[in-house]
Amino acid sequence: MNSLLKDIFGIFGIFDDVYKQLKKILIPPKAYSWQTLIYLSAFSGLMSSFAVSPIRDIIALCGWLFLIAGTAWYTTDDPLKVPGTNMPVGALITGFLVAVFAFGNQKDLLTPRTIVIWPTIAALITAIPDFIEGTDTDSKARIPKPEARQKIIILVASCMVISCWLNFYFVMDKWLQEYPSLLADEFQNSTFVIRRGERERVPENGVLILNQLQPLVESRISEKPWSEVERWLLEAKVNIGQLGKGIVDKNLSQFDEKELWRIEPRVTNTKAGGYVLDLLAIWTGPSAGVKGYFLKKSCRIEPLAASRNRSSSSSSEDKIAVAEISCDRTISIKRETPPPQQ
Repeated sequence: MNSLLKDIFGIFGIFDDVYKQLKKILIPPKAYSWQTLIYLSAFSGLMSSFAVSPIRDIIALCGWLFLIAGTAWYTTDDPLKVPGTNMPVGALITGFLVAVFAFGNQKDLLTPRTIVIWPTIAALITAIPDFIEGTDTDSKARIPKPEARQKIIILVASCMVISCWLNFYFVMDKWLQEYPSLLADEFQNSTFVIRRGERERVPENGVLILNQLQPLVESRISEKPWSEVERWLLEAKVNIGQLGKGIVDKNLSQFDEKELWRIEPRVTNTKAGGYVLDLLAIWTGPSAGVKGYFLKKSCRIEPLAASRNRSSSSSSEDKIAVAEISCDRTISIKRETPPPQQ
């Protein structure tokens, strides 16, 4: 019976300890404390939800300032250092809040600029105490001690390098969104870009251009009089260039790389009296190879005899030639300079 009572009182003792710890954290020991600032921040956030602009923005601004000050105060009371550095974990938290406050927006608090600037702000916050001496009520600026200067320089410089690499990541990610055809290039000789996963063998936008260009070219040539087709092929550079530009403007308008695709034809004669029409989508943007690359789809154009009645009263037929065109189903990629036009 006695052991049971001891266990019961022991359980109540645990709850009492938890209550005391929560009371110590939640109830400010005095008005001038970090808990007061946190509560003021929460109260400002609540009040701003009921206000209208511009009063709402002013209250929200005060709430952010209270939150940053309260968090910085709490995390510097008993600072926990980031392993291997002299940076307190509290500086990381405060730096994140400052970055969100300075560079976030109402739609998205966590922006790329917020993440990029975060390490540098955290390093600057870590260095601030070395420039101040005295107590909370009586303090003044000072020059850091010689032994602290080297640590400050190393910490700030290291965090700036981290910010630069984070910014480089976001720049590369933006490039690949605006210029997706870069994914088809080679990165094996790069010292700072590592490809994860299988490389895209043929750029999708180039394939899209040629696949949509093919039926337009076929409609201009198929079953048209041979003489008319030959005249059209004489102006193939202009004709196909206009068709290609229309396709690019329509389908690649959301990509900045639309200006980096050039559509050109290459026409060669065959021994049978026909032509080979190569449709080229030439990439003029950055490339790992000096010569760049282009995509090619080949079409063969041959004259085909057809008959036409010269008159309804005559059974004789006049043989005329019309064009027949057949294009390859596959698209090849050539990592070389496009062949010259003949």
